[in-house]
Amino acid sequence: MYNGNPQDEKYIHRLIGAIYEQYGIVADSVTPASRGYYGETWKVRSGSGLYFLKIDYFMFHQEKFRQSLAVIKYFCENGIDFVGKVIKTRKGTPYSKFNGAVAGLFEWIECENIETDDTKAAEYQMLCKIYQLTKPGLKIPRESFSDDAAVHFYELWDKLKESPNKASYHVVLDLFEHHRDEFSRCASRLSQFAGYCRADTNDFYLTHGDAGGNFFIGNGKSYILDWDEVMYAPIERDAWVMGCYDWARELFNGTLKANNIPYRLNMDRLAFYCYHMYFYYLVEFLMTHPICDKSQQISEYLGDDGWIRGRIEFADTIHR
Repeated sequence: MYNGNPQDEKYIHRLIGAIYEQYGIVADSVTPASRGYYGETWKVRSGSGLYFLKIDYFMFHQEKFRQSLAVIKYFCENGIDFVGKVIKTRKGTPYSKFNGAVAGLFEWIECENIETDDTKAAEYQMLCKIYQLTKPGLKIPRESFSDDAAVHFYELWDKLKESPNKASYHVVLDLFEHHRDEFSRCASRLSQFAGYCRADTNDFYLTHGDAGGNFFIGNGKSYILDWDEVMYAPIERDAWVMGCYDWARELFNGTLKANNIPYRLNMDRLAFYCYHMYFYYLVEFLMTHPICDKSQQISEYLGDDGWIRGRIEFADTIHR
């Protein structure tokens, strides 16, 4: 993995060479672009246009990224113009390899990441266009309704406690001890609702997983970008973030109906995703923590004003 300064001239020179070798594009400049969570993101300028380059160095995430590029290509081939267009390599593949990482090149979109209550109607409408393209056979993960996220969290927590660098992780370890009872309760609830949901695995669609967090506006258009986590799953995977609000559930259900998608949000599935994603994000923080200190982000996430708090409080109200 490249761990140096991302603006190091030698590294950028290698990037420019790889872009030409893999894509046949002569880059005039490559500058950092502040988009995305995993890996590096770059803005590429050339005589043929502007491009967005994403390089995923995280081994545990690379396969998902590689699979997602083929799905984005499928969307574009079927008339979807709001997901970002993948540039194929000289060999016709949707991804390339660079420095041991997986790289994807896209047409550049001049846009801004914006999410408000007012953007939800457009977001849900766009997601319905994706749901309508659901078909079997795409090489992407399928929801299994497991409690693996909680299990993985506890495994990483144990590793942190046993780490030779334990002293440097004291902030996170103290936070986790403070929330120990909450973790236990949420893990138990996750296991309970996972069991309920496994009894019915019908009505799965192509889902994004964080459409609101990747809702962009620019050039008079709306976009949903970053499909790295695309998965066959129930629609609650896209609805859970706002599912704690009555108005948002009503809007989502109404949009599904208006687009002839025979589905209504299920409370058991919403509860599952609230608890699942609670641990999922903690796992993501811990997976990247050794590389980039996430103490502040974890503190804010678990805090009384953390955005996840309302979702867990909502899930706690759901009972059979």
